Amino acid sequence: MKDNSMTRDYSQFLPPVEAQHSTAVARLTSLGWQPFFAQQTSIDELTSTPPARVVTVHRSGLHVLGEDMDVHLPPSVEATVGDWLLIDADHPHKSRLLDRKSLIKRRAPGHDRSEQLIAANIDTAFITTSCNSDFNVARLERYIALAFEAEVTPVIVITKSDLADPAPYVEKASAISAAVQVIAVDAKSGNPRDRLAPWCKPGQTVAFLGSSGVGKSTLVNALSGHTEIATQSIREDDAKGRHTTTRRALFVIPGGCAVLDTPGMRELQLSDVADGVAELFEDLTELSHRCKFNDCAHDTEPGCAIKKALETGDVDLARVTRWKKLMAEDAYNSASLAERRAKDKAFGKMVREITKGK
Repeated sequence: MKDNSMTRDYSQFLPPVEAQHSTAVARLTSLGWQPFFAQQTSIDELTSTPPARVVTVHRSGLHVLGEDMDVHLPPSVEATVGDWLLIDADHPHKSRLLDRKSLIKRRAPGHDRSEQLIAANIDTAFITTSCNSDFNVARLERYIALAFEAEVTPVIVITKSDLADPAPYVEKASAISAAVQVIAVDAKSGNPRDRLAPWCKPGQTVAFLGSSGVGKSTLVNALSGHTEIATQSIREDDAKGRHTTTRRALFVIPGGCAVLDTPGMRELQLSDVADGVAELFEDLTELSHRCKFNDCAHDTEPGCAIKKALETGDVDLARVTRWKKLMAEDAYNSASLAERRAKDKAFGKMVREITKGK
């Protein structure tokens, strides 16, 4: 039997349909339901095709949760973890995908020119690293660029502060961008829930991104107060955790937010994140606008503002090198993916024309 004590006093003053709607919204809020999604539907549509959120994606289909709903949908519904669907019970493959508030994606690993959707409708990305050899400024910049492009708030979380003094790591991470907050936590003996609380409020969705073994699942456990996600201590030989998450999964924290745990990404190729890179390296982007030529490669061209700043020591060579690398990688991958999309579109048109002619 359900406990409606949280909504009973309020609902009794509403007309029956509105009362039911209010109760449904209260329960959906724990899954991350927000006005952004509600504005795309209506009370009548919510009744006939109730909303549900994708919590895991399997080869066999999607696992979705909603108000009084815990079902699997066929794989014909194209969605990723974090998406919201309006579920058509009679025709599940026709369930409507709501517009996304945000989308984090990357170029798929390997040589295939395709994209991999990582997560949708995330509010905050906890970019997680640790006080050991995993810490890497270039990798953190990649994650931050992804978050900026998706208009997701990035927060750098430095774990395993019990293994080493976190101060040097915090200092290096803080130098990456003034727009990104940095916190150090000890997930096992500290109290990470308090440190992460400002971003983990009801109705919010947070995601833990980072390499394998840096403590993402341990932090999810700490937030939930449970230990459903098995974790073990790190290995001394390579500073990696023995347990690694193998599948992206969305968890609901009682009385809190929705939390996405992700497996470590060995390869993080950027594509279609030009704006995110520009925001991350805002100072270099602004400086490049002073170059003599619009297409300046910031190498040997005359009148290059970046080269002049390097000569005077106003900018750091290593940082400029990483910036140029990310811009070049994004441009190459974006062009490759655009070519792939054009070919797919042309092929689809050809198939439709052949089918139509039969």
